[in-house]
Amino acid sequence: MRFRSEAARILVANIDGDTIGLGLADLDGRLILEHYEDFDAASPAQALFNRLEALFNWSLGKDGAPLWAIGLGAPGAVEQKDSKSLAVPKLSAMPAWDEAKLLERLIHRFQAPVWVRGAVQMETMGELSALSVQASRDMLYVDLGSDITAGIVVDGRLHRGAQGIAGQIGHIYAGEPHKRICGCGNVGCLQTVAGCDAIAEAGLRAAKEGRSRLLGETLAATGKVTVADIGTAARLGDPFSADLLAQSGRLIGTVLATLANMLNPSMIVLGGELSQTGDICLAAIREGIYGHAQPLISRDISIVHSRMGRSAGLVGAATVAVTELFAPAFLSEWIVSGTPLAHAGVTGLLAVAEKTAMTGG
Repeated sequence: MRFRSEAARILVANIDGDTIGLGLADLDGRLILEHYEDFDAASPAQALFNRLEALFNWSLGKDGAPLWAIGLGAPGAVEQKDSKSLAVPKLSAMPAWDEAKLLERLIHRFQAPVWVRGAVQMETMGELSALSVQASRDMLYVDLGSDITAGIVVDGRLHRGAQGIAGQIGHIYAGEPHKRICGCGNVGCLQTVAGCDAIAEAGLRAAKEGRSRLLGETLAATGKVTVADIGTAARLGDPFSADLLAQSGRLIGTVLATLANMLNPSMIVLGGELSQTGDICLAAIREGIYGHAQPLISRDISIVHSRMGRSAGLVGAATVAVTELFAPAFLSEWIVSGTPLAHAGVTGLLAVAEKTAMTGG
C-alpha cells in the first residue's frame, strides 16, 4: 500500500540562531517550497507566534491539499522523555515559549499535530537524507553557531538520549584558561569561547582597540563586526582574524576528538555559520580532531561541510513528521479513516490545545 505524495501536506519550520526557515512538504518529505528570513529567537513568544502564523498561512495559500502535520525544529534543548508520545514537549531552552503555550496555540490554530525536535536534530535528519546508507550509519552532525550542538547518529538512527536532548556539546568544559560564564550557569563552556557570539565579540574588541585594520574598517563602515566579516578578513590576510578562527577551530576539534573517541563515527559533518568562514577554521578543526583522536579512529574519518546547507532543518522536520505519521503502530489507528487527524491521540491533543487556547493555559 502506498499513499499519494500529493494527498496532503506537512508544514515545516526550523528556528536556529537568528534565522527562521519555513517550508511546505509532501508525504514523501520533499520540499515544495522553502523560505528563510532573519528572526531574533529572543523575541517575545507572541511575536514568534504571529510570524509563524503568517508564514504558515502564506505557505498553505500556495497549495490546496489538506494539512496533516507540522514538523518544528526549536533552538536549544527540547525535552521529551517518550519520543512516541503526542504530548507537547518542554522547550527547556525557551521557557517563555512554554509559558506562552506556543506549541499548543499552533496546534489549535492549524488543527494538526506538531512534532518537535531540537534544531540540530532536525538538521541531522536532513543531512542523513543526502548521504549513502553506509556513510550515515555512524555520524556526527555539528552545528557551529552561537550555540554549538551535535546530532548523533548510531547504527543509522538518531540518538536523542533519555530526555531527548543529547548533543549539547557546547557545554563541554573548554579547559582551565577559559573562565567565561555560560548562559547555562556553568563556567568555561566551549561555546562561550568558540561559538559565533564569542568570536564576534572578540572581533569587535579587536576592531575597537586597533588590533585589526580590516575589522576596524568594517566597524567604521557598518557599525558592527560579524563572524562572516571575520571570515572575510581572514581570507584577505588579516592576522588577527586568521588566528582567532584557528584558535576557535582547534578548541572545537579537540572536543570533537573526544566525541570521536567515544562514538567512532565514520563521518563528521560541519554546518552552521562558523563552518562558512573558510578553510582556516576547517583546517584547525581537523587539526584538533586528528591531533587528539585515537589514531585508529581518526585514520578513516571523513570531516566534511554540510551538503544540505540551510535546507537541512526543513528536510529533517519533514522527515520526522512523515516518519511519525506512517509509523506502523500509529498508522494502524488511523488508516481506516483515511486521515491521521482521526487518530485518537491526535483528537485528544487537539482537545487539550483548544482548552489551553481558550483558557490561556
